[in-house]
Amino acid sequence: MEAKKSLKAVAACALSVAMLFAGAACGTSDGSDDAASSDSGSKASELTGYDVSSVQKDDDIAKLLPDYVTKDGKLTIGMDTSYAPAEFLAEDGKTPVGFDVDIAKALAQVFGLEADPETANFDSIIPSVGSKYDIGISSFTVTKERLEAVDFVSHFDAGSAWAVKKGNPNKIDTSDLCGKKVAVQTATMQETEANKIAKQCEADGKDKLEVISSKLQTDVTTNVVTGKADVFYADSPVAGYAIAQTDGQLEMLGKVEGVAPEGIVIKKGDSQMDEAVQKAVQKLIDDGTYLKILKYWGVEDGAIETSEINTPGAE
Repeated sequence: MEAKKSLKAVAACALSVAMLFAGAACGTSDGSDDAASSDSGSKASELTGYDVSSVQKDDDIAKLLPDYVTKDGKLTIGMDTSYAPAEFLAEDGKTPVGFDVDIAKALAQVFGLEADPETANFDSIIPSVGSKYDIGISSFTVTKERLEAVDFVSHFDAGSAWAVKKGNPNKIDTSDLCGKKVAVQTATMQETEANKIAKQCEADGKDKLEVISSKLQTDVTTNVVTGKADVFYADSPVAGYAIAQTDGQLEMLGKVEGVAPEGIVIKKGDSQMDEAVQKAVQKLIDDGTYLKILKYWGVEDGAIETSEINTPGAE
């Protein structure tokens, strides 16, 4: 994307592309009514987020919260705000927006707390939940490895997607990436998978696969645009949004892979917090707020019907 083009100028297109890729990844949709579609098309381009101020406190759910969460009147949320359209910064460069941000704000409303989303590096969030942050919401795929360190409450489904330069000039084939350079975000499921492929290339005596890991998804995208990397690998809605932001310089390669649950991170073994968050998410699903948020951002095909505690994770 040219530097003079603002994020707002491409937001509507970006959201529609993100919706297309998320749909391929996440299965069926409940559909959207005309009002919701109109709301998404106009307000999403302003990057203000869905208004959750009408969500009421649920006293029965709120009383489940542990004291360490309620003592300051805030729900502190760790998130990596480089991962549009799930969590990113608005044009002011400091206000978190995105569908995960709106879900976090809605959860805070259910709890009767003030939402306090804080920007953090992705790989620092899980170790800080339960101390610095009450919860983490940052497009975390639930994996068996992560379940050993923290608890999860499922809230979305997403797959993974590959992206290359428009026209695939380097003739990238995802079934044979040996000798190529793959860009990923640090500590993501995609980084883990890329490293597995790299080890297999080495074991097979093939050319080295170089994994270029960056802390910010924006840097991951830039690495492919500038030719530093041949291909990037990311969550499907995020890949769709990133591709749209490059104004036609990138395209998706192949089909979306490996649809898996994403979850809200909670301190390991904190059953009280697990139950409170799960019931709050389910309340938002049941009263329709959750789906309205996803429709606003164009990612409703990632919607789930039932939120679960520690749903089985991907390998």
